[in-house]
Amino acid sequence: MEQVVNWFSNNSDQIVESGIQLAYAIAIFIVGKMIARAISGLLEKALKKKNVDKAVSGFLGSLVYALVLVAVVLMALSQIGVQTTSFIAILGAAGLAIGLALKDSLSNFASGVLIIILKPFKAGDFVEAAGVAGSIVKIEIFSTIFKTGDNKVVIVPNSTITGGAIVNYSREATRRVDMVIGVSYDADLKVTKKLLTDIVTSHEKVLADPAPTIAVAELADSSVNFVVRPWTNTADFWTVKFDLTEQIKIALDEAEIGIPYPQMDVHVHKND
Repeated sequence: MEQVVNWFSNNSDQIVESGIQLAYAIAIFIVGKMIARAISGLLEKALKKKNVDKAVSGFLGSLVYALVLVAVVLMALSQIGVQTTSFIAILGAAGLAIGLALKDSLSNFASGVLIIILKPFKAGDFVEAAGVAGSIVKIEIFSTIFKTGDNKVVIVPNSTITGGAIVNYSREATRRVDMVIGVSYDADLKVTKKLLTDIVTSHEKVLADPAPTIAVAELADSSVNFVVRPWTNTADFWTVKFDLTEQIKIALDEAEIGIPYPQMDVHVHKND
């Protein structure tokens, strides 16, 4: 017992100093943990205000909390004299190994976050991306689910989508229908243009503003090509295209205006 008392007496200054350092380390850990929770909560609130998916905002909040907490623990250990260099090296090596093993998944996750934040499309939009055209069923963290026009479900990795061009056919309220109508060189162009104009402007789902464009675009090999470009609401695009295609064919037949097809003249020469 006397030896213990003597040891405490001889090392009292060091014990007090170690106690103070331990108290500082505990304080750093407690305050740092509170700060980590506050930062995580603020991040989640900010993401929710931007209508980011709840799963993504929760995951990012937890990730930030874990990173800040690791930094706080390292600071607390350093305060009590623990050499943290080796811990940092181990964490770096582990992070590198995990990153290399999960690089594809992490890439898909990052792309999913970008899609949710930047919103190039949303559920219900008709989109063409990564070689797939269809309606967006659901945007998930690692992939996006499409439903094609023939009712097939296609699951596409998010990194594949963000790595190429994205065409969103549903973003704007109106769309232009682009058609090319070829007539024979014998046709009266003024009569043909008036006929096409009457058909387009009389369709109930063709918009008056912007006005449709009907003009001679090309003197092709076998035909004179008109461009017919009416505007319509996005939801009526295919209805207008199909209706006008049928009505123009019927009207041109009734007006006896020929619709030529590619042809080749073969000249045969006979030598005596």
